[in-house]
Amino acid sequence: MTRAEAGRTRIGRTAAADRLDPMPQPKLASFEKIRGAVRFYQICSVITGIGLLLLCAEMVLKYTPLAVELFFLDSHGLFAFREVVQQGDELVSTGDGVNLSLGILIVHGWFYVVYLFACFRVWSLMRWPFWRFILLAGGGVVPFLSFIMEFSVARDVKRYLAERETAAAEKKAAAAASDNNLEVAQ
Repeated sequence: MTRAEAGRTRIGRTAAADRLDPMPQPKLASFEKIRGAVRFYQICSVITGIGLLLLCAEMVLKYTPLAVELFFLDSHGLFAFREVVQQGDELVSTGDGVNLSLGILIVHGWFYVVYLFACFRVWSLMRWPFWRFILLAGGGVVPFLSFIMEFSVARDVKRYLAERETAAAEKKAAAAASDNNLEVAQ
């Protein structure tokens, strides 16, 4: 293997070329897929953000001196906060209904997987660098970050798509005008 071959990245470009050239741009044909991916990301981002805030509230209720969990259809009412007691090394719930606190944990965990898929889809279609994917993924684990990321990602992607479409339309119009000028000259 030559030295030049050893310096190539996975996509066949040298490391020096990667530093000098910008990231590859999305193809115009994929813009509709990108718009759909951004819509899906926005929905997932809001749901994940709400789930994360509920999860944080649940953890504050359970692991602070309040030491309670929320139950549904408990013997103390439709919704009831029930005490959590220490037994040995673990906390045990005293409720006898459906543990909504546990439900919040499970739903947020599974929906975070869906959110990661949405992040991956936007990231891969936009051909962003890997650090941007990590930042997107952080939206599901840092409270309020998903709302901030949803706003900024949607704004950035929509602006980018509009600029690229405008540039493509101008290029097409210039090419058509150039063709018309050639026809008139002949």
